[in-house]
Parts: sequence; structure tokens; C-alpha cells
Amino acid sequence: MSNPDSVPDLTPPDSERQKPFDTNEIDDEDGNDGDENDVEDDDEDEDGNDGVFRGPNRPKPQSREARFRSGKLKMESLLQRMKTGPVSVRVHDVIIKGNTKTKDHIIEAETELLNNVGSMQELLKASQIVNLRLQALEIFDSVKITLDSGPPELPGTANVIIEVVETANPLSGQIAAFTKAEARYSTVEGSLKYKNLFGYGDLWDGSLAYGYDHSTELSAGLYLPRFKGLVTPVTARAYLLSQDWLKFSSYKEQSMGLSLGLFSSEHHDVAYNIAWRTLTDPSQMASRFVRRQLGHNLLSSLKYTFKVDRRNSPMRPTRGYAFVSTTQLGGLVPDNRSLRFLRQEFDLRYAVPLGFYRAALNFGVSGGVVFPWGNGFSSKPSSLPERFFLGGNISPVCALGGPTTLWGFKTRGLGPTEPRRHVNDGTADPSGVDFLGGDLAFTALADLSFDLPFRWFREKGIHAHVFACAGNVAKLTENEYRNFSVQKFVESLRSSVGVGLVVPTSFFRMELNYCYIVKKFDHDRAKTGVRLTFFAAP
Repeated sequence: MSNPDSVPDLTPPDSERQKPFDTNEIDDEDGNDGDENDVEDDDEDEDGNDGVFRGPNRPKPQSREARFRSGKLKMESLLQRMKTGPVSVRVHDVIIKGNTKTKDHIIEAETELLNNVGSMQELLKASQIVNLRLQALEIFDSVKITLDSGPPELPGTANVIIEVVETANPLSGQIAAFTKAEARYSTVEGSLKYKNLFGYGDLWDGSLAYGYDHSTELSAGLYLPRFKGLVTPVTARAYLLSQDWLKFSSYKEQSMGLSLGLFSSEHHDVAYNIAWRTLTDPSQMASRFVRRQLGHNLLSSLKYTFKVDRRNSPMRPTRGYAFVSTTQLGGLVPDNRSLRFLRQEFDLRYAVPLGFYRAALNFGVSGGVVFPWGNGFSSKPSSLPERFFLGGNISPVCALGGPTTLWGFKTRGLGPTEPRRHVNDGTADPSGVDFLGGDLAFTALADLSFDLPFRWFREKGIHAHVFACAGNVAKLTENEYRNFSVQKFVESLRSSVGVGLVVPTSFFRMELNYCYIVKKFDHDRAKTGVRLTFFAAP
């Protein structure tokens, strides 16, 4: 009888070898091909026993049924021991099969944690993680991981066999809707993607996006899971972006640039962006402040994002918390047209379950500040596109990233304004104003969601909510910070309350809300009534 402290041999020697077990299922059938004649061979040996010399210690060959019973007993013993405590094992070798195009080191980089396991339980868990990581590369149609015993001379070891099937159709396309909270707009996007062109797990894509705020973006990108020994993926994207803000702020924005993802992990993300940006006013009606911002400038910025999301769902959070902090430093090239600014945002969410009708109370607080830097920075204005604007048709419950919107307020619908230039041709609106955004922004929300007492609604995930929100933006640059008062800022908070019906789908979350505007100012674009808001599913 074997030592109970030793690791059971998962795969017996060649003469007794049983089928290795998969991480997803364990087969009890014998998997040794070519053993159908074993019994016949045993009979022949017995018939011809007189002519064969057998040593006194040579074991008698086992029949197929005996080997099967022996392997089954070993498997049951292993499973029983795994239930009672850790079963010590270490990985002897990782064998990769099926990759005809993909480089071995791309797959090996995703399997490094297998070398650190110390028990069978850890090995099974690590194998599942590796399986998910390999599938996340999007270059394999299937991934199968099998555990086998190590060499007989190395007891307590295991071999991990990874079998991959590379994608049969590397070209794919899709049309989808997205909500980009950090960019404050929603888009309908069509894209084409080509997978693993050079065998490095590289993903090439091109996309054309049209935003609900009249924005258009044409871009092409590259994703590399491993590059020059870096432990995190590297992304690069070249883009042409056009945004029409004539209706709100009397300018159009066009950008041509390159974005590089330098570092990315579960909680941290670092990206560099360089772009040549042009602001124009085709209407020739822009306010004085906007006219001073028109022309060309160079954006060169480094952006760091820290994110923790422990909510049980981003679409309907009923428990958990989330926190996002984004720091952006602009002006990294020695050019007088380079925008020099420091921008900081944060967003904090907390969901508390109430224990009835899946009811939950969501709280949220977000804020942001932007300020130029350099000689005479206190008297300089901040760049118009980098300012904070509130309002729009995005659900504040789902928009995580910074101060973005308030229920009931239209896109760029509140904050500092300036009268547009009046043209005496009968076409200008003398009451028209440009929304200038702010250097300081703050929003807060409370949302109570709950199931309706109808079975059909509960099965479809349709639920109701009652909400309240408040927010404000203020100017700090051009020495306005001297006149800033926290009391005045709080007293001028815009706010709204309401009730609505939430309809989740596989593509987006739709809210049909009745919003009551509690407080607004003369030039704010907000109205009491029924409004639709959307947020695309992640």
C-alpha cells in the first residue's frame, strides 16, 4: 500500500497508463488506444508459458479490466484526498499543442502562474485562470487544458497539456452602440477586426463611429498582448475626430492624433496621447471667449487612471462600491502651441441593499478640476475642450468616471455662459449664449431602485427607480479663483428629482423618467417633463 502522505500517481507507467483527466471533466473510460488486444495477448502468454522464462520478481501482466479498476481507485482516492485537504503537487512541464501560427512565448506568458502552484487544488484553479486568459486573447476558437502525471522518476509532479485551436476566420466585424463617459458622448460604431496577423496575438482593427452629439471618428488600432518583454499589453490607435459644438458653444473641433496605451492592469492604466487640434467657428457668431480659443494647438498629455469596481453589476448595482481617479498632465513637448494643463477627476459610488424587492440605494459623488500651468498660469484661461460640461442623455447611475451629467438637463445645459456675437442680418438670435463649461465641477446623486410587483417585469429585469441629483460648474482661471466662494458654489447648485422605469436590454439600459427641475438658472437648458436616457452595456 502506498504512503498516504505521498501524491497519488495520476497517470500510471506505460504498462498501466490510464487516460489523463481534463480540468473540466473526468473520464472513467480507459483512453489507451491499441489495448483492444491486451486480453488476447495475455491468453497467448499463458498458452505459451512453457517456452518463456520468467524471472522470479517479474510482475504478471494485468488485464484491461484490472488496469481500469486500478486507475479508477486511484482517481477516487485522489478526489477523496482533495476534499479533506491540500494534495501537494508541482508542475514539471507545460506542453503546448495546436499553435501553428501563434508564437509559443505568447501562450507561455499567460501560463506563468502554473509554475507557482503547490497543491492540486491550486493547480486546478490556476488552470481555469489560464484557460480564461487564453480565450481573452481572442485568437483561439477553443482552449483545452489537460492535467497528466509527471515522469515516474519524479513523484508528486504533473504535466499540463494545453491544446489550442486557432481561429478559423481571423476577420470579423460588428456594429454596436457605446457610451463613453470619459468623453461625454454616446456613439454608434461599426468596426472590422483582423486577428493574429503576425502570430504575436496582435489584433488590428478599424472603426467608424458616429456620435449622438454630431461627432464623427475614424480610427485604426493595434493591440499587442506582449511586446519586448513588457508584462502588460500595449495598444496604439491613430484617429481623426470631428465634433460639432456649434449649437451649444459655437465651435467645431477637429483632431488628428495618436493614442498609446503604455500600461494596463486590473486597477491601473497609463496612456499617452498626442494630437493636433483645430477649433473653428463656421457660424461666425461665437462669443468673445470662444473666439479667443479658436485656431490650432497641440495636445500632448499623459493620463493615469486608477479604478476599483466591486459592484455586483454596472447596469443595476445593488451592492458594493466603485472608485475611479483620473489624472491628466498636458504640455509634455517644448512647443508654445502645446496645451499645458493639469486635470484631476474622481468618482465614488456605493450601493446598499435594502432586503426587499431587490431594492437598493445608490449614492454617488464626483468632482473634477482643471488648471493651466506655466508662466503666468493664474491669469490664463483653460482650454475649452478640457473644461467640464454637465448634462446629456446618459444615465448618471451607470456613468462612472467623473462629473458628466444630471437628470433633466440637456447636453452642456448649465454653467457659465457668454452672449454670442450679434450679426445684423436677421439670422442671429440676440438671446443666444455660448456655454463655456467650468474649471471646477461637482455632482452628487441618490437613486432608489426596486422591483415591481409583477412577475413578467421581474423576469425581464424591468424595474422602477426614484432619484435625486445636484451639480454645478464654476470658473477658476483668469484669476477668478480669487472670487470663488464655497458658499456661493453650494447655493448655486442645480438640482432635480424624479421617478422612472428602467428597461435593461443586452445592448443598453434605457430609462423612461419623469424629471422635475428643482433649481436652475435663466440660461440653463432644463425642463420638467418626460425624458429618455441611455447607457450602453459594457
